Amino acid sequence: MKIALAQINQTVGDFQKNAEKICSYIDCAKSQNADLVVFPELAVTGYPPKDFLDIPAFIDENLKALNEITRHVTGISAIVGFVDRNERRHGKLVHNAAAFIQGQKIISVHHKSLLPTYDVFDECRYFEPAYIISPVKFMDYTLGISICEDIWNDEEFWPRPLYETDPIENLISHGANVIINVSSSPFAVEKQDKIRLRMLIHDAMKYKVPFIYVNQVGGNDDLVFDGNSLVINAQGKLIAQAAAFEEDLMVVDMENPAVQIQPRAYSPIETIHMALIAGLRDYVTKCGFKEVVIGLSGGIDSAVTAALAVESLGRKNVIGVLMPSQFSSQGSIDDAVTLSQNLGITYKIIPINDAFETYRKTLQTEFKGTSFGIAEENLQARIRSNILMSLSNKYRYLVLTTGNKSELAVGYCTLYGDMSGGLALISDVPKTMVYELARHINRKKEIIPQNSIIKPPSAELRPNQFDQDSLPPYDVLDSILKAYVEDVRGIDEIIRMGFEEKIVREIIRKVNRNEYKRRQAAPGIKVTSKAFGSGRRMPIAHNFMCS
Repeated sequence: MKIALAQINQTVGDFQKNAEKICSYIDCAKSQNADLVVFPELAVTGYPPKDFLDIPAFIDENLKALNEITRHVTGISAIVGFVDRNERRHGKLVHNAAAFIQGQKIISVHHKSLLPTYDVFDECRYFEPAYIISPVKFMDYTLGISICEDIWNDEEFWPRPLYETDPIENLISHGANVIINVSSSPFAVEKQDKIRLRMLIHDAMKYKVPFIYVNQVGGNDDLVFDGNSLVINAQGKLIAQAAAFEEDLMVVDMENPAVQIQPRAYSPIETIHMALIAGLRDYVTKCGFKEVVIGLSGGIDSAVTAALAVESLGRKNVIGVLMPSQFSSQGSIDDAVTLSQNLGITYKIIPINDAFETYRKTLQTEFKGTSFGIAEENLQARIRSNILMSLSNKYRYLVLTTGNKSELAVGYCTLYGDMSGGLALISDVPKTMVYELARHINRKKEIIPQNSIIKPPSAELRPNQFDQDSLPPYDVLDSILKAYVEDVRGIDEIIRMGFEEKIVREIIRKVNRNEYKRRQAAPGIKVTSKAFGSGRRMPIAHNFMCS
């Protein structure tokens, strides 16, 4: 039996193009003499469709597309993810489903059993779980068809399984001798090697059957799917792995146990780099934009954002805007110009001195008797935002904000200022990781000016201002933030890790206090295990400090 793993990039709700792509991959798999081609979870609709699942017309269009695909399946069999109606009189209206198609007919439909509700997932909101779990006969095999989360509950692998049932064990008990899992599993740094691969190897060795894992690829909103579809043989050996962050069709001969494709090993920073490029490209194209505009300050955050944008979209589609004030150093202006020249992008210089002084004059009566402070500093950020948004409105550019995760965590950012834009590309990238990305981008030649990397970070909103006037060193800050936000550790536990109590309490107080800002931030690309946004849902009004 030859199985083709069709790792594709779908757009949510674009039924015609999704169906055309699926049919194209069916033809390609057939041309390579595959007996069966397998597509990702919800391949027909794209993932995640969210509240579109509440719209009857969306479900109807999905079923029409599935019928079109079914008519195309000749001379090969296919497994295709789609949304099925729940025909029972109770429960949610739809199932997350996979259709086994053969000879232009749907032979069987398999529903997802385990519906995740943690992190970015909210599937219990929409789907009814499977009532029946049963394998299907194909050639000389009995296929156990499962959907994404269904493989993530082995009680031997996980210290605390989330669900009472294990669909894979159920399929094995019913005679399945090959497990096929169709997935839309989002990227997080080191997830593939440290979790997914280890889990699938464990399960294959435990049940002594091959595991076929087919994952979606590409970006949809804040999520990026890394692909990395793979095949584990019955001895727990990785015998084939598809490309990372690219569409791929991989044909595996199940009768040949030899390693067919040796996957390339990527470092964590390489995978983050690829994820951000893929996420930005798909966000821009799927939202109907072509060009992006970025405010360039001469600092490392805007430099990394611009470099990633050029890699993702091409230099012709990236516009840089320098907006110096009287507090901007000549060195920072020179760094931004050098960056633009190194990248080959169009750049504009629009000074904000006059606009800033006009604002100050307008507010002089209201501000009489007060000293220059945060209000005046934020005015500069908001003037810059208005310029970028005006360019966006006039020329239909997408504005990329340049704030990182560390700043967003502690509120070191300005509402309706540097937070304004259509996509916060590096908002899940801690500051220390931004430096890693800069060095990675410069691995072959200097693109980001060395001065942007080595100079002390500063917003340059007042004379002699530096980030660490009000923040601890970024290596300390990021370690505390990771412990609190990603690892969900309490204050006492973080202090016992060796951090100063006063600093820990102040950082956590800032994180809690600035939830209102993050609630109004542009969406970002998730690359860590816990990103702000849909994956971390905290109240704005509260009075809790977790000790």
